[in-house]
Amino acid sequence: MRNKQLIGAVFIIAVIALAVAGMWRTRSQRAGGYVATVVHPQGVMGTTCTLAAVVPRGETARAKDAVRRAEAELRAVEARMSTWLADSELSRLNAAGAGERVPLSPETLEVLRAAREAALRTDGAFDATCRPLVELWKRAGQRDRLPTEGQIDDARSASHWDLIEFTDRGAVKHVSATCVDLGGIAKGYAIDRAIIALQEAGMAGGLVDIGGDLACFGRSLEGQLWSVDVKDPFREGALAKLSLPGGAVCTSGAYARFTVIEGMRYSHIIDPRSGRPAAAAASVTVTAQTAITADVWATALSVLGIDGLRLLPANVEALIILGSAEDHRLVCTPGFVGLLQAPPPEGMTVWQAAPAE
Repeated sequence: MRNKQLIGAVFIIAVIALAVAGMWRTRSQRAGGYVATVVHPQGVMGTTCTLAAVVPRGETARAKDAVRRAEAELRAVEARMSTWLADSELSRLNAAGAGERVPLSPETLEVLRAAREAALRTDGAFDATCRPLVELWKRAGQRDRLPTEGQIDDARSASHWDLIEFTDRGAVKHVSATCVDLGGIAKGYAIDRAIIALQEAGMAGGLVDIGGDLACFGRSLEGQLWSVDVKDPFREGALAKLSLPGGAVCTSGAYARFTVIEGMRYSHIIDPRSGRPAAAAASVTVTAQTAITADVWATALSVLGIDGLRLLPANVEALIILGSAEDHRLVCTPGFVGLLQAPPPEGMTVWQAAPAE
């Protein structure tokens, strides 16, 4: 669906904001009886990456091993599910002809099935089969010419889950033009896998951040809640600061990643229902218990806007920024307010669900 990176609303984790160069360098921070090992692996999913593990003093070697395991999980997901790698499982599925059986790992099948379920839960606002539409608009940007109605209709006709059949060990496409893009869900899945690796290694706390989408657990270095700054999408500085006991935060939006066609800006996020770039929100920030859930809903709400808040599952909170730098407003769920360290930003309103009829 997209290669979703943090769109300028970069999350800054105060505990681990380190500028580290090199392919894989380690930095340790100490506070009280604990030490945090922080690494910044290069070349993970084409964006920045930070891994942090908190352990008691004297266990740095164990922390280093844990973050290496977490990095291995990230790279394994990328190797299987990236559309940028020609030999990935997903690329082979996309290149397959109609009726060809494509072997897939259990992990890739798990994410594909999760993506199909997400399409149902989001009323079609999140649909990983819309890659033909994504590619159509990408070519339109390269040519500086809007796609025709016929081109959009053709791409939409190839963008349906009922055109893909899952087997126990793989998948079969019924139309060769059907393609899948897991960019809006695989990153969250990878983050969750890396978090599990840190937890299974016995870390007292940990954080995994890929391009600003992140998850954390346990104690921070100071033994307090994890502190996350949400940068203002329209100007320098933080829009809000969150305190998290654990869980995930993902952001999506259009103002930093866009295509200009015939002098007009269009979002890189496509509304699968209309076949056109989404325009419902400038920025969306979602918190959830898992990164895969936050990842999906950050994309879905970028398409649905405020109307999508009624679809949110339990324990999923969101902040939606509507409009432009000159004229915008902020709407959040009631639970999101409870995560703020300070009073809500000026002008923020709290969404209230419509009473049941």
